[in-house]
Amino acid sequence: MDLSKNFKNNGFSLVKNPFKSELIVPWVKEFDRIIIQLKKSGENLNARWGSDLTKDLESNNSEIIHTHNVQSFSALMLSLVQNKELINLVECLIGPNIILHHTKLFLKPPKTGAAFPLHQDWSYFPTEKNSMIAAVVHLSESTEEMGCLRIIPESHKLGKKKNTDGHKVNPEIHNKYSLIKAEPIVADLGDVVFFHSCVLHGSMPNISNKSRKTILLQFYSGKDKILKMTGHTNVQLVLRGVNYFATRNNVSNI
Repeated sequence: MDLSKNFKNNGFSLVKNPFKSELIVPWVKEFDRIIIQLKKSGENLNARWGSDLTKDLESNNSEIIHTHNVQSFSALMLSLVQNKELINLVECLIGPNIILHHTKLFLKPPKTGAAFPLHQDWSYFPTEKNSMIAAVVHLSESTEEMGCLRIIPESHKLGKKKNTDGHKVNPEIHNKYSLIKAEPIVADLGDVVFFHSCVLHGSMPNISNKSRKTILLQFYSGKDKILKMTGHTNVQLVLRGVNYFATRNNVSNI
């Protein structure tokens, strides 16, 4: 498979377990440990979208257990972020200057795991050259019944569309494309899905008896520039090469 060509044509690419086999089980155990730690915090962990776009697809008690910046929880999770095999794949897509924007941990609980509406990512962290990409690392299998990622192939070619953040109905988009008809990206433990920030994507509820476990990482090129501060976390961790737009001021509040 030509990762770069497939990504350019479709806006996404599924890579079957690029990691060394001995890494996966420790990462899964650490994921589970972090979930326990989060629950002990007493914080509100439910990142349920609650969008009008998915209100007819999920129950009122749907939930997603979530945190940002999983690399701040342990050295083991930092090792995932810095994994050489993963970064090599990212380099194929955005070049040798690789900046980590942020990470997210998602646990979709069995039966109650919430849906994610069809949306684009770009408006949450727009960049000048539109180099932002996501990588979803699967720390469990992810089937249609478990609410796997769904994507509209080639939708990145639409470019940056307004009102596609998942909170608003955009007739131009949502009358033409639907979450139910989007392509399900069924994945196994250890698989990674890469997708462009303009790709329309979302996920259905988890109606299975299993938890769906994923770590999402957002990367952009060190030769690209964040256009505006949207309030979203941007850790600006240089994983390879150089951050050419780093300044004293813009790294002082990380």
